[in-house]
Amino acid sequence: MSRSFLSILVFLIMTLGHAQENLVADVKVQGAKRTKTSFIKKIIRLQSGMVLDSTIILEDMERLKRLPAISHAYFQVFSADDKGRHNVFYNIEENFTLIPFANLFSSSNDDFAFRIGLQEFNLLGRNITLGGFYQHDVFNSYGISVRAPYLFSNKLGLAITYQDFTTQEPVFFDNTTADYRYNNKGFEVLGLYEFNFQNRIELGFSLFTEDYSYLSGATNEQVPQALNVDKHLFKLIYEFNDLEYFYQYLEGFRSQLNFQYVGSSDTSLPEFLIGFNDFTYFHRIGQKGNWANRLRLGLASNVETPFAPFTVDNNLNIRGVGNTIDRGTGAIVFNTEYRHTLVDKNWFVLQGNVFVDGGSWRNPGGGFGDFADSQNIRIYPGVGVRFIHKKIFNAIFRIDYGYGITRDASRGVVFGIGQYF
Repeated sequence: MSRSFLSILVFLIMTLGHAQENLVADVKVQGAKRTKTSFIKKIIRLQSGMVLDSTIILEDMERLKRLPAISHAYFQVFSADDKGRHNVFYNIEENFTLIPFANLFSSSNDDFAFRIGLQEFNLLGRNITLGGFYQHDVFNSYGISVRAPYLFSNKLGLAITYQDFTTQEPVFFDNTTADYRYNNKGFEVLGLYEFNFQNRIELGFSLFTEDYSYLSGATNEQVPQALNVDKHLFKLIYEFNDLEYFYQYLEGFRSQLNFQYVGSSDTSLPEFLIGFNDFTYFHRIGQKGNWANRLRLGLASNVETPFAPFTVDNNLNIRGVGNTIDRGTGAIVFNTEYRHTLVDKNWFVLQGNVFVDGGSWRNPGGGFGDFADSQNIRIYPGVGVRFIHKKIFNAIFRIDYGYGITRDASRGVVFGIGQYF
């Protein structure tokens, strides 16, 4: 049911009262099984006694469809009496939200690696996400997090994360490569605040320890073979979200800014700033098509270090390029793809896609001219397929094949859970 049709429907209903003022007698919620009705009434804007307003109702529909617990929402309006009052029914279709997951992939040295975990996206029926994971990728890692965006009110919430994450990371310097054992152990606390339906902010800090230990490969006197340092981080996330959801389809624009300040207990290490903004735009094409786009612009303190923060990686930005093949202190990445629904049943969707991923990076200590350097530019077209379960939140298994067409390009298959962006 489209927004235009809903707007016309509500307008016709509101004009039935002629000169009488159309008021809301009651807001009733139908279809809620695991989600608490009290929670839904807490976050929606329409309340008993208000003037019947189609703008508020449509906004509530989009707000509900953004919740992990809800796959779809629609409404009905019925006259309650002859005094111009109406009962409004909010009908929801729930997702299954207790989701185990398992990812299989190859590690940096081509050994078998995996990640398993479990997440509940609707804990206590109040849109609280609780999850944990265990990963084996040469080394063992684990983490746990809780996120409650409406913990204190319909605008204010909290998120807490703890992780002990260890990987084997390639480090690049002097046109050579070395492998390091990298460990990041710490916790993060974020306050979550929703200004209005489209604008929200996250603000908080984390305390963590970074530990780099040399394993093998090239060496350099200027590159330490061991580094263990306590760090603190302040984070700001600002999001503007004007997306409309209809099952697997998206329409609209979203912008998300992520800004971080990193300080260290080691005075010999400089303070560090990093910021990036993801712009995403989606457009429906016909009944079965969806055009999706993402542009990431990022800059960090331009320190000449082999441990630069922006990476070129299969799972983050360029499908088919390989696992962490380069690093930089700036990034420009553009992803565009056309998604087409091939099969759409009551619970299952098969979706195919064609895409082009492209990007460029600024070398550590380099200049903005690095973005135009052919050695830093990578373009990877490709094709993929999506297997989607419509009744389980984020149950999207994707397979993509990317083929590089720029200098010294590679090719490869990328697996994952959820849409790439």
